Amino acid sequence: MTSTIKKVIVLCIFSVAMAALESAVVVYLRALYYPDGFTVAFKLIDQHILLVEIARELATLIMLVGVAYLAGVNRYDRFAFFLLSFAVWDIFYYVWLKVFIDWPTSFFECDILFLIPITWLGPVMAPIICSITMIILSVVILRKYSTQTKMEFSFLVSSCLFVGSLLILITFMQDYVNLLIVSDSLRDYPNLLRNERFISAASAYTPESYNWFLFIVGELIICIGIFKSVFRG
Repeated sequence: MTSTIKKVIVLCIFSVAMAALESAVVVYLRALYYPDGFTVAFKLIDQHILLVEIARELATLIMLVGVAYLAGVNRYDRFAFFLLSFAVWDIFYYVWLKVFIDWPTSFFECDILFLIPITWLGPVMAPIICSITMIILSVVILRKYSTQTKMEFSFLVSSCLFVGSLLILITFMQDYVNLLIVSDSLRDYPNLLRNERFISAASAYTPESYNWFLFIVGELIICIGIFKSVFRG
């Protein structure tokens, strides 16, 4: 068994365990703030608790970056290990939620995905697809951009990965960006929890649809980048 495979196995075990911890925290939060059933409608929670939740999300990212940094020996290794650990963590986050509280009931059920820099919304299927793509990309990097080579992403590959990811991020954040614009709260972003117009709009908001078209375009662009990375001369 090679050193890389051992690292992959350990990282996957770490990510699965971390996902269990993360989902357990979410179970507690939902029991406290959504006792009648979870929805993505905004809940007015204590500002201190919200800051703690944001700090938890930052800590999660730092932990994933940290283990990836320790596992890798160069920037490509570390990037690949980060993608892998993030993707496994994200997939098993939903696996553990299903085990703990039998949620989601459908892959198309909407979820609050992230809070930084603004709330991300999207169907569960979307981050799972992203995670599968990240796993594929991490395998490509580990196989083709190993420490024994000096290969680097071409400008085309880097551009495809960046643009595709940006389009997908837009689909996740566009709901709350639109809420900020509709409620005329964009200029008051640092004080959103004190902005009555925004709170009123967010508390009654339920997404009617998800921008699958833009998501698919973003995924296709990323896949083109991965294809070019694998089969370039």
